[in-house]
Amino acid sequence: MMDQAEKLRKIVDNLKSMQINKQDLVPAIEKKSPKVINVTSGKGGVGKTNIAVNLGIALSELGLKVIILDADFGLANIDVLFGMIPKHTLLDVIHSEKDIFEVLSDGPCNVKFISGGSGVEELVKLDSSQLKMFLSKISLMDKIADVILIDTGAGLSDHVMNFVMSADEVLLVTTPEPTSITDAYALIKMISNRDKERLIKVIVNRADNMNEANDLLNKLCLVSEKFLSLKLSPLGYLLHDDVVVKAVKAQNPFLISFPKSNVSKQIRDISKKLICDEFQCNDAEMKGIKGFMNRLVGFLHA
Repeated sequence: MMDQAEKLRKIVDNLKSMQINKQDLVPAIEKKSPKVINVTSGKGGVGKTNIAVNLGIALSELGLKVIILDADFGLANIDVLFGMIPKHTLLDVIHSEKDIFEVLSDGPCNVKFISGGSGVEELVKLDSSQLKMFLSKISLMDKIADVILIDTGAGLSDHVMNFVMSADEVLLVTTPEPTSITDAYALIKMISNRDKERLIKVIVNRADNMNEANDLLNKLCLVSEKFLSLKLSPLGYLLHDDVVVKAVKAQNPFLISFPKSNVSKQIRDISKKLICDEFQCNDAEMKGIKGFMNRLVGFLHA
């Protein structure tokens, strides 16, 4: 009987050879809880949400059940990139008006998404019985998802940090622009000050070429380890591609609009590496969306 590592190697080998059907790529590993991944950035305008959307689709293509929570309350736009208008938000669950399945919207390629609205602020106002009811409702997401991507706001605010520190792991998006690099390092430093064991994976977006992207990834890793004693995990890069802008204007993810483009290949490569990393970690470390919300509420009440 194969152990997890052997199953993982088989999945990855199949991904590389592309000789099996997509439905066969579903990992035959019983998981206790989905992994909750926070997608964030040190500054706005780096393509964080676009990456979250297309990464979710790429993971779904590989057979994983994906839910995206749009928690960027200032500039929530997952629905815009999907070209959809959700009827409900997380706020409807918090107020006990809807259950979690009623507020989940169906995106393309079997990806589901939910708008956070102003829901997190409302969590602070709940008494213990109301909070218990909310957690019991939202925990149902753990039964229907393998990966939950949380698209938070950009920057270094307490709000962003609460989300970052509550997730199982952090996916940090940066670009080669000096201001983006500076803000990304500032965010890494803030995370390091709170938890040097926090897993941070890095994606470079809009690089001009492979050398520029790899050079930035290497420098961020070296500086973080030397000065912060924190090891980063380079996840990959997306090179500048005109099809991304075209897809955004069409309100359709580039992975669907331009499936054979270079940037689509690159996001698929990132999704495969994410799967490898996911099944190498300890399942016991993953607490699902219920664990995430419990930690988040703890930070909000601190």
